Amino acid sequence: MVNRKALEGYGRGAVESEIDYASPHRIIQMLMEGALAKIATAKGCIERGEIAEKGRQISWGLSIIQGLRSSLNADQGGDVAGNLESLYEYMTRRLLEANLKNDVAILDEVASLLADVKSGWDGIPTEFH
Repeated sequence: MVNRKALEGYGRGAVESEIDYASPHRIIQMLMEGALAKIATAKGCIERGEIAEKGRQISWGLSIIQGLRSSLNADQGGDVAGNLESLYEYMTRRLLEANLKNDVAILDEVASLLADVKSGWDGIPTEFH
């Protein structure tokens, strides 16, 4: 499923305290939460002119999204997994563009897309995870 390296992008302390007890469903939630936090922090960095830190935060967010992509299972997920793959790839491109252009609007777009995915994920009934 999700490898530990991808989870490190979420935050070492949070991962170490929760990973051993988390369900695969919760791990994906943690990754999404982490990516949203990194995008929000990057936005703040742009607004404050902290360009180097913005780059680190976006890079961290990209690593988390890559972890989400690598956790997809096309055999079990079918079209949903394929659509998420495309969406994660799009988010990756947009985050790279936001980094190059210092564009908070692009960060807002990616955060909105990811929040929508997370909302759907959060709505999965507990008996399915």
